[in-house]
Amino acid sequence: MRRLLTVFVPLFLLAVPATMFAKAITSKIIIKGADLKTPIEITDPKTLANCNVWSGPGTSWTGTRAEQVDGFIVDWSRAVTEPPKGLQRYEVSFYAKLPDERLIYVVFYEYDPASGDGYIYLPGRTEQWYRLNVSTIFRGVEGKWFRASKLWEGVARPLTAGAEVTVLSTGPDHSR
Repeated sequence: MRRLLTVFVPLFLLAVPATMFAKAITSKIIIKGADLKTPIEITDPKTLANCNVWSGPGTSWTGTRAEQVDGFIVDWSRAVTEPPKGLQRYEVSFYAKLPDERLIYVVFYEYDPASGDGYIYLPGRTEQWYRLNVSTIFRGVEGKWFRASKLWEGVARPLTAGAEVTVLSTGPDHSR
């Protein structure tokens, strides 16, 4: 029994922080780059709930190994080799309170006005943000492009085009 506890307790202590971390709610999203004069800060809880970092490849729910595929800004079923060249690039940063608010995940978003398609890139092994991202969630698809989800397009396109969206707010400059 004592031997079992010696093995079980350390494993339990290692698993608990990861479980608590994975349940952290996204507290804000910041979009910056391209033609934006100031970063856009998204803080509306309804919008944030629909842009959940904790879904997609590398995640699971209800204690099963089945992946939760809805809820992030990526349409996981529509990988692409690469978007058209010359599109404006935006850096999209996700924050969570753990209990202090901190950066947990970063992707890149590009929009093609000619086709109406948006694209999301997950930084690869040799790129900035890779280590942060895989320390949060190792998805196994890092370094790849995907089509943006329709939900994300409904949020990001009006903001990056300068349109007013009532559920979102422009925040202070969080650039480095």
